Amino acid sequence: MSAMRLRTRERYVNGHDERAYGAAVGSEYDVLYPASAPEFQTEAAVALLSELASDGDRKGRILEFGIGTGRLAIPLSRRGFDVAGIDGSAEILQQLRAKQGAEDIHVVLGDFVNASVPGRFSLAILALNTIFAPSNRTAQIECFRNAARHLSSGGRFVVEAYLLRPEQLSGGWSIWPRLVGSEKVEMQVARYDLATNHVERTLIHLRHEGTRVIQVNDCYAWPGELDLMAQLAGFELEYRYGDWAKKAFSNSCDRHVSIYRLNASI
Repeated sequence: MSAMRLRTRERYVNGHDERAYGAAVGSEYDVLYPASAPEFQTEAAVALLSELASDGDRKGRILEFGIGTGRLAIPLSRRGFDVAGIDGSAEILQQLRAKQGAEDIHVVLGDFVNASVPGRFSLAILALNTIFAPSNRTAQIECFRNAARHLSSGGRFVVEAYLLRPEQLSGGWSIWPRLVGSEKVEMQVARYDLATNHVERTLIHLRHEGTRVIQVNDCYAWPGELDLMAQLAGFELEYRYGDWAKKAFSNSCDRHVSIYRLNASI
């Protein structure tokens, strides 16, 4: 059977509806977004997060917003950290719970903008552009505030997000490969609307089994805007890298890993 005949189309307009996203991709999430993909730098991310959550020999508690299927949470738990997470998709959490090691991770089904997990943490994580999931600035600020509510004094909040390239600022459609491998390719077609700060993205997954098309709508924020949101929630920018391997942040970067520290007085 040809790939054309196998083609399926999933439409998901992201108004911060994680349930809809999970229903669309939950059962295939790890196939579409394998943790081993070099673009995700999973090993480097776990190493940096482990460093940030440690104080000498003491391992702090870690909370991940949008924990997904445990790409970061499970290896962090295996390193001896007490890990918890929040996710809005029951389908995706089902995939997480089926994995070895997930039984040690406390998970809450809910919206990470306002859902709560008992206790205090030394590190909170929001990876893979998930800060753009809330549909407006108010919700994004509340996300920072929710992180602050969960952190101990001086705790850190780590945000990973993509950067728009100069050629994407015209408002026209752009296309680029995001994940490229021998078994699958993900192409992204995107358009930025300056008036609304939203980015329409169509994710085209090309596989031997067929084609998957998923649409998302990001509420984009530049690093400086994220810094302001962080300040409103009581954070200050501590470090900003160009990737998880601590690449120097510069104009040539296509993403950033921003590390915010909660003011000691909070």
